[in-house]
Amino acid sequence: MRKPSQFDAIVVGAGPSGNACAYTLAKAGLKVLQIERGEYPGSKNVQGAILYANALEQIIPDFRDDAPLERHVIEQRMWVLDETSFVGTHIRSEDYNKPPYNRYTIIRAQFDKWFSAKVREAGALLICETTVNQLIMDGDQVVGVQCDREHGDVYADVVVLADGVNSTLARKAGFHGEIKAGNVALAVKEILFMPEETIRQRFNVGEESGVVIEMVGRITDGMMGTGFLYTNKESLTIGVGCMLGDFAKNPNKTSPYVLLEQMKRHPAIAPLIEGGEMKEYCAHLIPEGGFHAVPQVYGNGWMIVGDSGGFVNAVHREGSNLAMTSGRLAAETVIEARAAGRGYRAGTLKAYKDALDDSFVMKDLHKYRDMPAVLHKNPQFFTSYPDLLAQAARTMITVDGVDKKSKEREIFSSFRKSRKLGGLVGDAYKLWRAFR
Repeated sequence: MRKPSQFDAIVVGAGPSGNACAYTLAKAGLKVLQIERGEYPGSKNVQGAILYANALEQIIPDFRDDAPLERHVIEQRMWVLDETSFVGTHIRSEDYNKPPYNRYTIIRAQFDKWFSAKVREAGALLICETTVNQLIMDGDQVVGVQCDREHGDVYADVVVLADGVNSTLARKAGFHGEIKAGNVALAVKEILFMPEETIRQRFNVGEESGVVIEMVGRITDGMMGTGFLYTNKESLTIGVGCMLGDFAKNPNKTSPYVLLEQMKRHPAIAPLIEGGEMKEYCAHLIPEGGFHAVPQVYGNGWMIVGDSGGFVNAVHREGSNLAMTSGRLAAETVIEARAAGRGYRAGTLKAYKDALDDSFVMKDLHKYRDMPAVLHKNPQFFTSYPDLLAQAARTMITVDGVDKKSKEREIFSSFRKSRKLGGLVGDAYKLWRAFR
């Protein structure tokens, strides 16, 4: 016999998506239980990250009043690196230096604790240091969760899974299979302490403004991946991530930590982080399979949000905004279903997927749906092409008595020799189609 529900909703996980969902539900007056396996929300997240203001504004419009924000981003740099140099571009705008600011760097441990406090202020009950072992089923309907505590069965009308990459609960329940190694990136990050004045001078920023640098090329040792560098108030966040499957296939067998150390020694990066004192280090998984890797995200009595659903736009390096938006949309689906008295069968919760499809979340993932496959099949985008681009730039700007026409012939000769990699024109067309 099905037991009566103790809560209107249970949210498993207290990251950005879980907090967004629990806050929205509790704010609407629902009786919400949130379960987090860490010692406290954010205890497993020491790293720095980017916060996209618009997604959080939809949930907490006045978040800027007390959220632990580091620096608002006024400059974005994009670098392509070979072994000794980089070719890049950047956008810096005074428009980004005027409130309300568009993006911020944050320290996840601090931000998650703040967000969780807002969730509890809204009325949700938070239980930490608790692992949900499995979902409780009544036939084909999820009706609660089984926790690793005495009398750990808890019942609810609906359960939202925000338990991270490759949601263990969803797999155990058979809602989706094991996530493929080719769809997950392993990222390693460090926070390097640095005096605020040094950051301001080194990156040419003010007291509160900051810079983000995104990088591709030789820093990933031939694997599909990216590097990044963020400026915080009194620290830098630096990291590199590659596809999990590539680490296993990498002929050099470079470990993630060694990869980060090699990146930090690059001539273009080393001067920026010189003197930085390592404060924290972590490794974590990021879902980067894109549109085609998104699993079923709803069913009878359950929904999946955030990283659990693969909601990461790897092309633009966006994650927190997709996570918070998916959490909010799932909560709004529950609120609307409850108000209409429709229950929480799949036919009703399909409204969540419809809302996702109508939002930037799935529209952006669909736009770049072919990008993961193109990059997987063409490793030259991370090896030979960065080399050729840097070589071409160095050749053209070196003044050595050789005429420019001869230099152009030298450059095109180098590119023709790379045709064994697929050909520049053909590969450029592949990229264009993936970005279209």
